[in-house]
Amino acid sequence: MTLEMYPCVSLLLLLMGRGAIPLVLSQEVKVCSKTVINSCNDCIKSGAYCTWCKQLNFIKPGEQEAARCDTWAQLVERGCMEGDIISPDNTFSFSKNVALSNTALDKEEPIQLRPQEVNLKLRPGLPHTFTLDFQRVEGYPVDLYYLMDLSYSMEDDLRSIKTLGNELFNALQGITKKGRIGFGSFVDKTVLPFTNTNPEKLNKPCAEAEMYCQPAFGYRHVLSMTENKTEFESKVNKQRISGNLDSPEGTLDAIMQAAVCGDRIGWRNSSTRLIVLTTDDGFHMAGDGKLAGILEPNDERCYMDNNLYSKSNEMDYPSVGQVANQLEKNNIQPIFAVTKNMENVYRELSKMIPKSEVGVLSADSHNVVELIKNAYNRLSSKVTVTHDALPDNVRVTYTPLCPEGGPSRDKGVCNNVRVGQMVSFNVTVTADECMDSEMSFLIGPLGMKDKLKVSLSTLCKCECNDLVLVEHQHCNGKGQVNCGMCSCKAGFVGQKCECSIGEKDESSLRAACRKDNGTECEGRGDCVCGICQCHTLQGGSTYYGTHCECENESCEKFQNKLCGGNGKCRCKNCECNPGYEGTACQCKKSDEQCRTPSGSVCSGRGTCQCNQCKCIEGYQRPYCLTCPACQTPCITKGKCIECLGFQTGPFSKNCSQACTSINEFKMVETLPPGKPCDVRDVESCRVFFTVKQLDGEDTYTAQILKTRECPKLPNIYAIIGGSIAGVTVIGILILILIKVLFHMKDLKEYRKFMNDAQKTKWSENKNPIFQEATTTVANPTFSGE
Repeated sequence: MTLEMYPCVSLLLLLMGRGAIPLVLSQEVKVCSKTVINSCNDCIKSGAYCTWCKQLNFIKPGEQEAARCDTWAQLVERGCMEGDIISPDNTFSFSKNVALSNTALDKEEPIQLRPQEVNLKLRPGLPHTFTLDFQRVEGYPVDLYYLMDLSYSMEDDLRSIKTLGNELFNALQGITKKGRIGFGSFVDKTVLPFTNTNPEKLNKPCAEAEMYCQPAFGYRHVLSMTENKTEFESKVNKQRISGNLDSPEGTLDAIMQAAVCGDRIGWRNSSTRLIVLTTDDGFHMAGDGKLAGILEPNDERCYMDNNLYSKSNEMDYPSVGQVANQLEKNNIQPIFAVTKNMENVYRELSKMIPKSEVGVLSADSHNVVELIKNAYNRLSSKVTVTHDALPDNVRVTYTPLCPEGGPSRDKGVCNNVRVGQMVSFNVTVTADECMDSEMSFLIGPLGMKDKLKVSLSTLCKCECNDLVLVEHQHCNGKGQVNCGMCSCKAGFVGQKCECSIGEKDESSLRAACRKDNGTECEGRGDCVCGICQCHTLQGGSTYYGTHCECENESCEKFQNKLCGGNGKCRCKNCECNPGYEGTACQCKKSDEQCRTPSGSVCSGRGTCQCNQCKCIEGYQRPYCLTCPACQTPCITKGKCIECLGFQTGPFSKNCSQACTSINEFKMVETLPPGKPCDVRDVESCRVFFTVKQLDGEDTYTAQILKTRECPKLPNIYAIIGGSIAGVTVIGILILILIKVLFHMKDLKEYRKFMNDAQKTKWSENKNPIFQEATTTVANPTFSGE
């Protein structure tokens, strides 16, 4: 738990003399999550807010001793006297708390961090906050190691550096009177494919025209830290350019050796340590060595023979993480002075190395002095507090109390801090579990030697001060009292040692262990003297309850968390934290998504559960506005409309009682646009109306058209006359139809006869049945006419 910075916080710190501040927010919900509770020690290990009642006779008959363990408020509410409640609290003390120094001392090491050593004893889960002050003293020593890429492309940069030695020393003098400077150089591993291994090329890896070229090398330490300007200029002037094949250089090899070879480099114990790295190319990383058959990982150790990195061709490049770890461990702050084309590459590298800066070199590095000054100012004005490796299950958070402009967005960081200006941080330490022994860790600003040592232990044992060595009357003279509990002597059991193991009436004792005459202790415990002693589950928790019917492991899960992580499992049911609901505490309590535009919740026709409407049968979400399966009010409210509007119909005698669902109606001249409802009244008139359902299951408002649409009386004479005329016309039409049918039939017969006549095979002047005579006699007198 941390505090955000408000004005009242600073006042509180001042009033408390910058000592320890126990942080317990009044609005925080205090819960005791009990698991296996057999003693007071088990209780206080269970949670930060678990307390133990040692009061005699606090446990009711048949109640388990675990009932003594609960929050302070719950125990008091159940009748435990406050003086009998055991609740160990965090303790904090200073082991070393020397005042801060104002200036750097000549003989003694200046004090920039306060306090220097503290002792913490913490309840598991209960955080504790104290204040850490830091003030950079004026004139603090600075060690600057100039690490230069001497590959062939850096030739003009080397010429510039040879002329800038005096300016570098003057710049250091402007920062501190106790400044020292060293020098180192690097190229790359002298194996293929990084460097040409031809003997002539190894001896002279530069171009043929280059007269001054030194043999290929990986990393060379040239000059240890010195205050002698002449010595620095002399060593640098002797440097010559070298070369390699590929573009990336062995930069990380060089940084690693400069960081871990402290005795060779000459780093002082009490100084601000800077590495200024100048290059115009990228860097090889861990794994690249495999290209040359180098498989041994970098072991982060110093290997220097005759000022040369002797394992350059035997050990792989270090990873960025390894370099970052060693820089932080040795309190070294790198400044990457690189050319414009490499700026983005090294800015990404800077993000992975805490307390580092990047500056852009000019083409020949003539601006390197100004670049170093600006980068140093940025580094020194940013105070970042962090810690080294923490013990298991320990958490540390920081809340900065920064001057001028408030805290940085980053926890543990203050920006724009001037030399001599004090900044403070609230440090909150939490131990989540009990620790077997005292552990320690260091806290301090990055890049500085000053550290705070925190010695940490946990409070996991009760000091009840009520141990009675002789047999106590509360224990029936057969046991001793410790933390309110009886410790029975051999042969006796029970909360008050009231039962002997050899008790004769064993059957009645066992019957008390059966719930509803079922299985003894539900099969989850042992019946001892009529009381169930519950078994422990596999995960370490235990069954509990009078008959071991409860356990806290099988509640419903949400997002793979028991009770959604928003509640506690109690006897197979989730007890949600305030503000949460649902069977698995998966929902925040809210009815925002259940409210209709009118402001009602679920239109009064449902309940809001998990911020969603649960509608009564038939109505549909999201707001329970419609009911497709329900009969429409046009049908169900028709009789009431007839009754209310025109005092007719079956409800006319008790209209007000029968039609309470329509709590408001209005007779209107015209209905609003849209298709209205209509119903036939007892006079067969159509009554037109509109119905609108209000919030609630059966509440409506209606508008009824004043004018009904009634049918007109029929014209008897017209009906009779029309009927006779209709019959006559139908009769005539039938006769015409019959006549047409007969005509069509006759026509058909005639056509058939004509077709048959055309098919005859005899001539028209000869009868087919006529037989000619066999003898012919001619009349001599016949003239032929």
